Amino acid sequence: MSNPTTAAHDPLAPSISVSREGATATVLLDRPERRNAIDSEGWDRLRAIFDDLARDDSVRAVVLTGAGGNFCAGADLGGTRREEHPLARMRRVGDVALALVEMPKPVIAQVAGSAIGAGWNLALACDLVVADTSARFSQIFARRGLSVDFGGTWLLPRLVGLQQAKRLTMLAETIGAEEARQLGLVTWVCAEGDLPAFVSDLAGRLAAQPPLAVAQTKSLLHQGTRQSLADALEGEARAQAVNLATEDAPAAFRAFLDKSAPPAFTGRWAVR
Repeated sequence: MSNPTTAAHDPLAPSISVSREGATATVLLDRPERRNAIDSEGWDRLRAIFDDLARDDSVRAVVLTGAGGNFCAGADLGGTRREEHPLARMRRVGDVALALVEMPKPVIAQVAGSAIGAGWNLALACDLVVADTSARFSQIFARRGLSVDFGGTWLLPRLVGLQQAKRLTMLAETIGAEEARQLGLVTWVCAEGDLPAFVSDLAGRLAAQPPLAVAQTKSLLHQGTRQSLADALEGEARAQAVNLATEDAPAAFRAFLDKSAPPAFTGRWAVR
């Protein structure tokens, strides 16, 4: 997986690109001159990319990152906007957040530099967040006369609790990577030069996991935040029944009993 570069940006290149290495797809926000702020067309492209990756069975893990030493400065408030009602525009942005959170593949946010406003919530909507020591985070909305968007009002209270969510959003403070980790908003913090290799290894390990089982676990965890214990147990039971109909669980059982090497998980159905 290549490290985003600070070289001169090609103005004709797409603002968001996708590259592949094995079973890992990397989504690169590539507007370094705007700290990778996302304009109207960019939101549409992100939604299309997330939908395509969700359907692509050859993709087992996704990395989301930014070019030029920054992750994402949020929405491009100074960019060209199409003629549409503000509510319609925000619903399109919301659809991107929903597509990311509901992605059936594990998604890693690889964060360096600025992760601001919707850009920070873009990272929080991923399953795991890896930041280097240059990372800076802010729910900047209040300083722009705005309320929180891109799912921040749903994500933050679940991750840090209601009181810390209020602090971060109402004061619009900027915090560093280590404080974000202590709050539970970053999973790991790396030295600046170590970030790409750490994320590449992590994505490879996730891609080697049983894809259907991981997808179901992700969905069950999300559902569990708004279910009773009885509902969660019933969902877990249904998911395990599905797992047992694939090649992966029986192969893992045999490897455990035989004390042999772990199998290569395929996600294929055992029942034809």
